[in-house]
Parts: sequence; structure tokens; C-alpha cells
Amino acid sequence: MSSIVHQKVGKHVYLYESISYRNAEGKPRNKRYPVGKIDPITGKPIYKPQYLERMADMGHPVSLPEQSTFSLEDIQRSKIREHGTFHLLHQVADKIGLLGALQKSMPKHWKEVFVLASYMVVTADPFLYCEQWVADAECLPVGSMSSQRISDLLRTLTAEQRQNFYHAWCHLRSEQEYLALDITSISSYSQLIDDVEWGYNRNNDLLPQINLCLLMGEKSRLPVFQTIYSGSLKDVSTLDTTLSQLKAFVEDKPLRIVLDKGFFSNRNINEMYERKHLRWIVAVPFTSNLARKNVESERKDIDCITKTCVLSSDSVRAVTKKRSWNSKHQMFVHVFYNPLKAAKSREALFAHVAKLKDFALQETEQALQHKECSKYLIIRRSSSTDTRYTVSIRKDELQKQLSYAGWMVLVSNDELEAKEALTVYREKDVVEKGFMQLKSSLNLSRLRVHSNERMFNKTFVSFISLILLSHIHQAMLEQDLYRKMTVKQMLLTLSKLRLQEINGVRILFPLTKEQKEIFKAFDIKEPA
Repeated sequence: MSSIVHQKVGKHVYLYESISYRNAEGKPRNKRYPVGKIDPITGKPIYKPQYLERMADMGHPVSLPEQSTFSLEDIQRSKIREHGTFHLLHQVADKIGLLGALQKSMPKHWKEVFVLASYMVVTADPFLYCEQWVADAECLPVGSMSSQRISDLLRTLTAEQRQNFYHAWCHLRSEQEYLALDITSISSYSQLIDDVEWGYNRNNDLLPQINLCLLMGEKSRLPVFQTIYSGSLKDVSTLDTTLSQLKAFVEDKPLRIVLDKGFFSNRNINEMYERKHLRWIVAVPFTSNLARKNVESERKDIDCITKTCVLSSDSVRAVTKKRSWNSKHQMFVHVFYNPLKAAKSREALFAHVAKLKDFALQETEQALQHKECSKYLIIRRSSSTDTRYTVSIRKDELQKQLSYAGWMVLVSNDELEAKEALTVYREKDVVEKGFMQLKSSLNLSRLRVHSNERMFNKTFVSFISLILLSHIHQAMLEQDLYRKMTVKQMLLTLSKLRLQEINGVRILFPLTKEQKEIFKAFDIKEPA
């Protein structure tokens, strides 16, 4: 028979299990075994784990007062981690189907990929510091995310796994919406990546680059697909390949895409007509006869009230005509004229040329070497002037520059009203904002990797991050959160929500009013 005995030693009260027995002579005796002590703060017993396990194995589990196993040493050894940011990202990813697509496409590595993508969203720091973030923040059980571990991960993911993800994600994002397609350049110092080549650098970096092609939904505002091309390729030459890749993922589902003028060519238009399930809108550059002819046919009559349409606070003149393309197809041509934009362009050009003329009169020798001066000014030697030069303006060049100011031409195989076509085209800026987020918020302005496979996988992880960040941005717009905070401030507010783990027991700190409002705005359950 046993009982618990209290014994005070100094300032502490210890607990002993007293077991009664009889010795060889039949006399009663007691043996004592230390099993715990009394918490000096709460006055409640704290038992040793070994004693609790032994009693449970004997079928006599010890009933413990609430938190009775928490000693001062337990609390000192406990871990406190950030909990709010990862809870938001995890719930968002589950809500939009991102987690399911990752689990399906890469069952062995999806946790590491998602944790790495979450780290990029929260910090935008180099991967070097991910190990410390994982140690300080509550996240999926992935172990240590050291630099070597991340490097191995970026080498391990295969092209098949990436393609499987795009297939699952494209099927999931089945909204019937226009997809904005565009290309940006990402510079690199590496000489070991095959696709890093010299080309037109959109960041004006004096470095070789890769070209990253991205498609984003105009309504959902979520990235749908991305692919990479060699840095020397021009936008116009990549369209057919991109559409073929995308078609393989969405199969027979209809596609709608919006393209800027960099993708316009007769060949691309012909190839898009051959794709039966494709609907498209493309801006036409004024280097094309198609744009110039349609503007000239409308120039005299377009500026009138009956051809005015209003979008938000902006008013434009608009005309839509049905034209024939190669005698095989019907094309809808939308011609737009913005008088205010034309006037602003005119004033800006006049001011620019006036300044050039003043500069040429004062610094004639330098002006002779200046490209802009040569373009807009005629500078001749003259013995009849004090400066020995005369300066006049090339009015024909001014007329040439202003002839299409304020004008825009869109062509489409989709029967839309002019106002709707312009609205769809303007919403194309979603992909430009996506590029901005990749380069600024997600720190992808440089590749900072030195092999083909790591390059493909780093941009893939960045794509996952962009999905999360894009959903956050859209939710904050819809819920008007930007009036109160930026994305960075929102994540900082959630990072203050912490979770403490003591002896395997998880204790959540109280949520602030602001944290509760954030979870409510995202339609996410508060952590419990």
C-alpha cells in the first residue's frame, strides 16, 4: 500500500511515495521514493513524469490539477513562437486550394515549398535567414531550413512536379475570366544558367537576364501560370509557345487572354485564330498599317458626344467596327481617342522642345552632339548671328510625334462593346502589379542562384508566394483594409500573436482587437 507524504526541506516541500511493507521478521516498515514537489507559487503538486507514467501503466492514473505539471523550470524551458502570420497564410492557402494543389503535385516536398514561400511573403529576405525564421515562427513541421537544406530542395524539385502543379492549379482556377499575359526580365550575374542571355532589359540593368512570362486572372487577380524564356528572345516570338503550354494544362476549357502591343504581329494573330477555344484582345502598335488606317478613318468624326464613353472618372471617344482579316476571319477593331491625354502629350512635347531650343542657343557645341536636339532641332552655322549659329524647330517631327497622341487601337475576336473591351484591357495592369510584387515585395529583382534547376525552382517558389500575396492584396482592397494599414503593417500586427508550448501543451496568447478584425476581413477562423 502506498501514499503521498509531504516533507518540508528548507523553503521547499517535496513529495514522496511512501510504500508500507513487512521485513523478514514480520515488522512493518516504510520505503520512500521522491515523486515531485509543491509549486511554491500555485501551491499545487508537480509530479515527475516517470511517476505519472508508472501509475498510468499500473492502471491508477493520477488526476492532476489544471497546469499542475508546469514548474518554473518548465516555463523557462518553454518555446514562444510567432503564430499569427503563418496561421493566416496557411488558412488562405487552404481556402483557395493552393495547399491541395501542392500536396497533389509534390507529396514529399510540399511542406518545405509552402514554408519557404510563406517565408518570402512575410520577410522578403534572402533564403539565408529562413532557418532562424522557422525556429521563431509557428509553421509546418519541416525541421531546420538551413541554407544547405534549401539549396538541396531547389535542386531536388523536378520539372515534372512543377508541371503537375501548374496542371492542378490551372484546373482549379477555372473562372471564366480574361488572363493578362506579359513578360518581364530578371537580371543575373550567373554564367552557369543556360537561359541567362543579353537582351532588352526592362529594368535598365547592364546585365544579362532571363525573361519571365506570367499570366494572371483579371477578376480573381491570382497568378495562373508562368514560364521562362531565354533573355535574348523578344516578346512577340514567345506567344505561340506560351499558349501551347497553357492549353496543355487547361485542356479543352475556353481561354481568354489580353496582350499588350509587344505581342502583336500578323503571324501571332493568324496563330491565335487557329485556336478554336481562344478569345483574345490585343493592343496594336502604330508601326502597324492596321492601327494607322483605322485611326485615319475615324480622325475627323470621332470627337463628338455620341461617341463618348465614361470609365470611372475618365472619358474617351470610342468606335467599334467589324473588319475582315485575311479574308477568312472577322475581327472587331476598337478605336479610342482621349482628348485630354492628347492635349497633355502636346503640352509636354512643346515644353520639352522649348527647353531643348534654349539649351541649344546657350550651349550650341554640346547641343550638336545631343540626340534629342538633333531629333527636334535644325542647327546651322550662320555669320549673321552673334552665336554664329541659327536654331529652328523641326515642325514635321513634332507633327509626327503628336499624330497618334491620345489614340489607341485594340483588336479582338471576341464580340465586345468598345467600353467593355477597354475595361478588360485596362485591367491588364494586374500582371504588371504582379511583376512589381515579385521584384520588390518578394525580392526577385535578381536570381542569386547559379544553376538551371535552382533557377527554375526559385522562380517556382516565388510563384507560390505571389499567389499568397495576390490573394492578400485583393482581400485588403475588397475589405478596405488599406485605409488602416499596409500589407507589411498587417503582417507585423499578426506576428505579435504568439503561442507558447510548455511540456507539449500549446497556449495561445490573447488576440487583440486589430488581429480579430484582420482574421474577420479575410473570412478566416481565429486560431484557438
